[in-house]
Amino acid sequence: MPPACPTLPPNPRPADRSLVAPAAGPTYPARVAILIDAALWWHRERWWGHMVSDESYAELHAFAELLGVPRRGFERDHYDIPEHLHEAALEAGALLVSSKELVTRLTAAGLRRPKGRPAPGEV
Repeated sequence: MPPACPTLPPNPRPADRSLVAPAAGPTYPARVAILIDAALWWHRERWWGHMVSDESYAELHAFAELLGVPRRGFERDHYDIPEHLHEAALEAGALLVSSKELVTRLTAAGLRRPKGRPAPGEV
């Protein structure tokens, strides 16, 4: 008999906050282009979401540093951020968007790096 599937802890989905841009945080410029999606991916005993910039990787790294997210959380074109940092990211000026919107804006900015595709300048 196969083992029972573990039960995941509750993950309340965000309300309509995705439709409202938060006020600029006290420690980050008002014209921020940092986007996060809801923490919907379960890994290593916690829920995770994604954080990107639709402006530059430099801006993304600076924002991640502001939140205390280690550089090892960066993968190709985004940071994986745990659910407990979502509120801090929003307070600092990030915008909560759907996963589809996040990828659309990342692609439109020319910053999307899908798996298996090298970064510009890499061979």
